[in-house]
Amino acid sequence: MSGLGRSGVSAVKWSAVSTVARFALQLVAQVVLARTLGPDIFGVFAIGMVVLTFANFVSGFGFSWSLLQRPTLCEEDIRFAWTWQLLVGVITMLALYWLAPLLAQYFREPRAQSVIEWLSLACLLTAAAAPSTYLLQRDLNFRGVGLIQVGSYAAGYVAVGMPMALLGWGTASLVAAWLVQATVLLVASYALKPHALRPLFWYHDAASAVGTGRTVFITNIVNWVLNNLDRVVIGRLLNAQSLGLYNVAYNLATMPNTLLLGALSPAFLAAGAQLQNERQRLGRAYLQMLATIFVLGIPAFVFLALISADLVRLLYGPKWSEAAWVLGILFLSMPAYVVWGLSTPVLWNTGRKQYEYALQLPLVVFGALGLYFFVGKGIRAAAIVAALLLVLRAAVIATAALRALELRWTALLPHAARGLLLSAVCAASVLVGQELVARFEIPLLSLVISTLLAFFPAALLVAVRPQVLGDQTAAMVLRFFPWLENLLRRASPVPLSEKFGEQRP
Repeated sequence: MSGLGRSGVSAVKWSAVSTVARFALQLVAQVVLARTLGPDIFGVFAIGMVVLTFANFVSGFGFSWSLLQRPTLCEEDIRFAWTWQLLVGVITMLALYWLAPLLAQYFREPRAQSVIEWLSLACLLTAAAAPSTYLLQRDLNFRGVGLIQVGSYAAGYVAVGMPMALLGWGTASLVAAWLVQATVLLVASYALKPHALRPLFWYHDAASAVGTGRTVFITNIVNWVLNNLDRVVIGRLLNAQSLGLYNVAYNLATMPNTLLLGALSPAFLAAGAQLQNERQRLGRAYLQMLATIFVLGIPAFVFLALISADLVRLLYGPKWSEAAWVLGILFLSMPAYVVWGLSTPVLWNTGRKQYEYALQLPLVVFGALGLYFFVGKGIRAAAIVAALLLVLRAAVIATAALRALELRWTALLPHAARGLLLSAVCAASVLVGQELVARFEIPLLSLVISTLLAFFPAALLVAVRPQVLGDQTAAMVLRFFPWLENLLRRASPVPLSEKFGEQRP
């Protein structure tokens, strides 16, 4: 088998199923909560989340990550990772609780103090759940991982957060939802993948685990800074309402991306760990993924960018209208986010784990200066800087990944051309549809017409000229939708199953 192989494809399929379910739950919950609570309350909670994500990186340190990377595991590896994961989680929880007043003062938002204090509990919960979660990913048990993620989100946000918000609990409803989600995730993960709980502070291979953890820690800190610089600066220089508007737009833009990477990246990382000595197979899998993102992902996000105003009006209502422009800009940068997310596992699986943080460190300076000088012009300017930063990160990390696999950017140019062609067809169709129904000012009608006019011309083009997909994208699509073989075999003169050396059952 080539590329991801059967186990990797099966893992991605289960991840995709859970991704769709989680996407639906997340969208419904976020819409209800946003409409009920408004931008100001969401902005206060966003401050707490910015702080919590940083604290979670500290509490994680990367001990459990080493469980995913090791070729073989013994009980001592797991006990050591769990012991230090829990210990650092407790220390981080106490530190965050103690620092809550100072952090609220930094953001000039007193209401954020209680949010940060309560969310400090999540540091311990997340740290304790990490070993079981990574062990499940190592086993490629993405069916279990997906069910746990969907169930924990439903328990936290649907069963607890939404009712509390509707009853007028305000920010407390979001805090409670997050804590319940983290608790259910911990209990369910350990129930599905139990492990030894006896403490182990050191053993013969501890230095290796600590070395991996150190690299993961530094990488996570750099990624946190790059991912949250915009919100830190907006929260400091503007106000909670501006941060709420920006954060909802950012979350909506990255929602399909985060879920897609949540489905693909762990499976690619786990499968890639088994292909560390087979660069050619790893390169084929990576090239197919990038080609698919270029050919299908770029048109999809162009479409989403063009309908962003209708999406915001329909889902969130008029008080969130300022978020629409931000959403459109961020959607356009999301293919770069996916490319970046799929490139980092390549560096880890080719012995270049330090490259991820080392290559991105200069971008921290670029992002900080850009946001500092332009965020005063409002959240639109912040969105442009954030989008450019994502594109630069993708270019830097993907270039390093391609070099690691002895591939060239020129191999992707035909796929980029195909993606731009489909994007042009999609964009023209959407703009025509929006113009046809503009006088009615009905967001749902505009969305329906735009979607239909965007989908059918693109689908017709693929049906008539399947070569527009290219052999790499056609092969990737065929892995997950084998019933399309009769159509897609025309994209390549050689049968795809033979071209890529895989005999499917």
